[in-house]
Amino acid sequence: MPESISRRSFLKGGIAAAGSAAALALPSVAVGGTAAGSENQLATLLDISKCIGCGSCVVACRETNNSKFPEPEKPFPKMYPPRVPVEDWSDKRDVTDRLTPYNLLYIQEADVDVDGRKERINIPRRCMHCVNPPCVNLCPWGAARQHKNGISRIDYDSCLGGAKCSTVCPWNIPQRQTGVGLYLDVMPAFAGNGVMYKCDRCYDRVAKGKKPACIEACPVNVQQIGPRKEIIERAHALAAEIDGYVYGENENGGTNTIYVSPVPFEKLDAAIEKGPGKPHLADAASAMDNADNLTAAIIIAPFAGIAAAATKLYRFMKSGESEKRQGGAS
Repeated sequence: MPESISRRSFLKGGIAAAGSAAALALPSVAVGGTAAGSENQLATLLDISKCIGCGSCVVACRETNNSKFPEPEKPFPKMYPPRVPVEDWSDKRDVTDRLTPYNLLYIQEADVDVDGRKERINIPRRCMHCVNPPCVNLCPWGAARQHKNGISRIDYDSCLGGAKCSTVCPWNIPQRQTGVGLYLDVMPAFAGNGVMYKCDRCYDRVAKGKKPACIEACPVNVQQIGPRKEIIERAHALAAEIDGYVYGENENGGTNTIYVSPVPFEKLDAAIEKGPGKPHLADAASAMDNADNLTAAIIIAPFAGIAAAATKLYRFMKSGESEKRQGGAS
């Protein structure tokens, strides 16, 4: 094998070789994210009547995920077509009033009437971690995945930033940072223009038996985590106790983020500020019940598997080149 391999020529020529490896583990609409497997998924219960809006969870999230945050290369490559937007948050890392690639959790505020009193309801917002996540099923590059415990996450090393995950997410949760990721090595003028970022519910901490950082840091125990069936039961018991309401049990076919509120979510949705990086609290039909999305997932699956295998092989070969260069320099 030549000592150096052109990055672009690798992906053009190596994708065929990767296809045979991918064929053994092609992603499927039915793998990992279906309601049938939801009994193995972990869910979180958020009692927003308790949230005091202190921001401890936001700080803990930032500190825990600091090593994952993007460090973009500038100037950014010029994109074709030019309508592809540059999204740069690297100079706005301190923004905390919305979701960004550097702020995966924020506190949404709603001023509403509660039993005749004007009260502020604070709502921690992050990825909903859907039971059957469209971001995973419809990623054309296989860069999004779902663990058996229900955590969905984006592989930042494989993501090309095409934003399909955000488009199909009912809450438009994933956020893009330009100037970072695989597209810079592959097709900087034509690929997706960055990497998509969202909460991964501290999957690495959870794998070690720890709680997500936001749950551990909360001083008033707003959140609980446990098997989804138990969390749903607790949510309904709590709702009955406070004459409240549940959100997330059925939205988008069911999520692993379950909110309990003392006021209807329609009222909260009307009161919160919505827009880019500021998700709604309205009803959300199941995206994967959409016939077009189901068809797209079936079509995408084998190509996503090949692409995922190709990028893994590419990263392996790239790391090998880096080790050779470091060895030669020593």
